Amino acid sequence: MSKIEELKQELKNLGSEYAKIKTLPPEERKAFGEKINKKKQDILAQITKLEEEEELESVEKIDLTAPFAENETFKAKKYGTKHPLTQELEKVISIYSGLGFDILEPFQLDDEFHMFESLNFPAGHPARDGYDTFRTAEGFIPPAHTSTMQHRALKKYKKNLDEGKNIAVAIPGRVFRNEDVDATHEHTFYQCEGVFVSKTATMGEMLGVLKQFFEIYYGQSLNIKTQPGYFPFTEPSVELLIEKPKSLGGKGDGWLEMLGCGMIHPNVLKCAGIDPEVYKGFAWGGGIDRLAMLKYQLNDIRYFESGKLEFLKEF
Repeated sequence: MSKIEELKQELKNLGSEYAKIKTLPPEERKAFGEKINKKKQDILAQITKLEEEEELESVEKIDLTAPFAENETFKAKKYGTKHPLTQELEKVISIYSGLGFDILEPFQLDDEFHMFESLNFPAGHPARDGYDTFRTAEGFIPPAHTSTMQHRALKKYKKNLDEGKNIAVAIPGRVFRNEDVDATHEHTFYQCEGVFVSKTATMGEMLGVLKQFFEIYYGQSLNIKTQPGYFPFTEPSVELLIEKPKSLGGKGDGWLEMLGCGMIHPNVLKCAGIDPEVYKGFAWGGGIDRLAMLKYQLNDIRYFESGKLEFLKEF
């Protein structure tokens, strides 16, 4: 019998000691009970220590300095799991790919033109204040929204229009804003941009695509509605709301604002060399962190960037 097993048996035997308490005179019971409890705690501490030592001894030693080719043990092991945001990012990409959208990877550093001018934000435009972001000493900008890729997407896939096809692109990526961090605001988070252009694109078509996306994501039929919004790069602009999903406790009487969207402004199309008299388009952008928070009913966005194992282990 191992030492741990002996201690566990000793712990089990304490049951008979506790049974003696009721046979003692009242004035002796407290001291006797304290003595038994201390003995129990000592045994539990010994068991914990021995189990930890056994666990450490069972861990296979790995030479982290050895080349991977020589370290087959390290290669064969699987450590960790995908971050919850990575999991949701992959699901979002999978849905849009299934809907026929090409996937475009965004830049981590961008410039004034793609951040503002190409999106119908001329110099001095007051709407620029709503995208307060960081800047490098060289003047580069960590993008405050994935819309910085709209111009590139339109130019990259313009050939589709020349071939009689549509432009359909989804752009998931990380964005940065100069925010006061709290439970609902982070300086770094993820968005997914959508861009669609054809000769016949309509608001109704856009709402159909977005409704289908959310229904696939939440795995149920959902009602949607819109409310007025404003973005310099879309006209008209709206905010899309979905009926609160049943999986989140929804009873058909609550609405959740999910993203901003609208018809691509003619100036944005012109800037990319696309004739707005011939082609129409729509675009949208929404947070992936928000999707994940709602899906897992989280109340603090800071969990995603915290590095807390207690949180990450749940995924």
